[in-house]
Amino acid sequence: MRVVSLVPSLTEAVALTRPEVLVGATDWCTHPAGLDVARVGGSKYPDLDRVRALEPDLVLLNEEENRLADADALRAAGVPVRVTFPRTVPEALSQLGELVAALGVPGEPDWLRDARRAWVTPPAPATPRAAVVPVWRRPWVVLGRDTFAGDVLRRLGVTNRYADHPERYPRPGLDELRGREPELVVLPDEPYRFTADDGPEAFPGVPAALVSGRHLTWYGPSLAEAPALLAAQLAAAT
Repeated sequence: MRVVSLVPSLTEAVALTRPEVLVGATDWCTHPAGLDVARVGGSKYPDLDRVRALEPDLVLLNEEENRLADADALRAAGVPVRVTFPRTVPEALSQLGELVAALGVPGEPDWLRDARRAWVTPPAPATPRAAVVPVWRRPWVVLGRDTFAGDVLRRLGVTNRYADHPERYPRPGLDELRGREPELVVLPDEPYRFTADDGPEAFPGVPAALVSGRHLTWYGPSLAEAPALLAAQLAAAT
């Protein structure tokens, strides 16, 4: 089997489960460290000629991270594709289990079993808080309804002020964001790299939690340590 992954979290999952089958990944596939496979460009605009040249038996995509046009082009070229789109933690765990089975692995790898156990009873905060969760600025983009990251936070006691918004990634102005009167602002370090000096100053008087974007948005081996790590980062925002 030859697998090309256009999804960083799935690249990590394959690399830690059946590394010998992984022949290609995007430039953004940073885990595991030292990954030595052919690179095929970005997630949004991969080099499809390079993908096809690797003669994959399977290409992994995500409905949110990748473009439908690329999935259609690969299918038209006779390349098998697998498209995932989890919007909750249980969906992510289920789709990862299906991926592992598709890779021909007998039983589940340790990282997936650990992830399942970690999310049975995630850490509960002393006091649940309502938050806004920007994922970009200039312009501001926040988590809206029906997102995987939103479900991760909900399970850790954080209520998203935009969870009932009709859009999945609304673009409110800063005045509107402040007007939602958040008790917390959650600032991940990807896709936009929020830092202590870039983000919190826009929400004066509101506690800011700087969190790992990989653990908030990736669905793969990082799910095993995500509950404890994110809970600690959220609790540090006072």
